[in-house]
Amino acid sequence: MGLFGKSQEKNPKDQVNEWTHKLRKEGYQLDRQVRAIQREEEKVKRSLKEAAKKGDKDVCKVLAKEIIRARKACNKIHTSKAHLNSVTLQMKNQLATIRVAGSLSKSTEIMQAMQSLLKVPEVAATMRELSKEMMKAGIIEEMLDEAMDSVEDSEEMEDEADEEVDKILWELTAGQLGTAPALVMETPGSSTSTEEPSQDVENDKDLEDMRSRLQSLRE
Repeated sequence: MGLFGKSQEKNPKDQVNEWTHKLRKEGYQLDRQVRAIQREEEKVKRSLKEAAKKGDKDVCKVLAKEIIRARKACNKIHTSKAHLNSVTLQMKNQLATIRVAGSLSKSTEIMQAMQSLLKVPEVAATMRELSKEMMKAGIIEEMLDEAMDSVEDSEEMEDEADEEVDKILWELTAGQLGTAPALVMETPGSSTSTEEPSQDVENDKDLEDMRSRLQSLRE
């Protein structure tokens, strides 16, 4: 059976409705992802405020970077949601085209949005599947599955400007940390030397657990 024979297995209208349903489901998944990341961000904020009360600037900086990562992850997901909505809108246009012309038509807008979505880990698998079906139906041309951006994002985070971290610290500590770090910089063992070592180990474990949860949400 030829390629074009395969594309005619489903009625075009039914095919578009099926794609629209899948896109809507992916949108719901992204919404849940954002809410989960925001919940973890709130936990990190609380830990950052506790660390600020103890004057632990190093822990505060680590937690501030986690908050920056969480916010960037949410922004990327919101952008992906916008691309999904764009494809959904174009699918509705395709339904109108079917009524007039009786067939699906090629769409540059859909191709561009799908190309962007292929680079989003949360929806990449579904978008790859849909893009193959859309190619068979003649809506888009052959697409290149570009590499994910996760490695670049990691390197970018390492180069995050200190002032951005300071902004987060200032925002969440009511000015205790951020613009005047020298006021809270202390020599090792000065104000925290009375704390039990076991407490430090426990705090480190809690911090690592939070980072692991945030990382798993972004994968």
